[in-house]
Amino acid sequence: MAVEQPVPTAPGDQTRIHNIGYRNYDGPRLGRSYATRSLYSQSLRGAYGLGRSIKSKVLPMLLFVVMCVPAAIMVAVAVATKAKDLPVDYTRYAIIMQAVISLYVASQAPQSVSRDLRFKTVPLYFSRPIETADYVRAKYAALASALFVLTAAPLIVLYVGALLAKLDFADQSKGFGQGLVSVALLSLLFAGIGLVIASVTPRRGFGIAAVIAVLTISYGAVSTLQAIADAQGSSSAVPWIGLFSPVTLIDGVQSAFLGASSAFPGAVGPTHGEGAVYVLVLLGLIAAAYGLLLRRYKKVGL
Repeated sequence: MAVEQPVPTAPGDQTRIHNIGYRNYDGPRLGRSYATRSLYSQSLRGAYGLGRSIKSKVLPMLLFVVMCVPAAIMVAVAVATKAKDLPVDYTRYAIIMQAVISLYVASQAPQSVSRDLRFKTVPLYFSRPIETADYVRAKYAALASALFVLTAAPLIVLYVGALLAKLDFADQSKGFGQGLVSVALLSLLFAGIGLVIASVTPRRGFGIAAVIAVLTISYGAVSTLQAIADAQGSSSAVPWIGLFSPVTLIDGVQSAFLGASSAFPGAVGPTHGEGAVYVLVLLGLIAAAYGLLLRRYKKVGL
């Protein structure tokens, strides 16, 4: 019995065009500012693992708790013993906890920028209305804001506890305000340094190690040199050596202008004249970090 064979058809005979109703978008276009704000808010949330997996929340939330617990203990002791003052000044707290702050920067700066570099998604951002400067500002502001939350939260705990302990309101408010200014400057400086280092490599592990090395090794080296200078009777050199570490730089600014006691060897903090140099160096480093990030992402976005 003969079997009927199907008649082959040309590829063109099987082509169909269907009108599935695609229409052009005619709604409002929110533009650069909205896109920049969205990138800022998402980056800030990501700095604490919000909107991400449980694993991503563990380290930032743990470091946040570690920052706040000592402050809560100090408050409890002050209230229980009816102390006349807090054990630690507001301006000293961040310096004491600088290791925790450095670890937070080291963990979150690469998370903020390294993934975009590793997966080559940076040019996709620039295909939208935002430009290079918008991207850099959003990332910088997000990490600086996250750092400010981390460093200001324990100061709020101290301040509320001081009021509960019925300490002098005027003195505590003044110290609290000085502490907020100090941690705001610290947040801008550390965020800039962390992002510049992290933007060099798409490898998150390398970025973490590099940030820790820069922040901790510089502090250890500068503190050692200051101790040697003080031991050899060169106390005048101690403040100038402090210019070469982010932590001692913040220490010098707040001891010169915010009424803080200096952690330098021999408590030899900078004078007002030397403090002016500290401020110039601090602002110069923040501006330089922003400029380096702009140059870096202009090349990446090409």
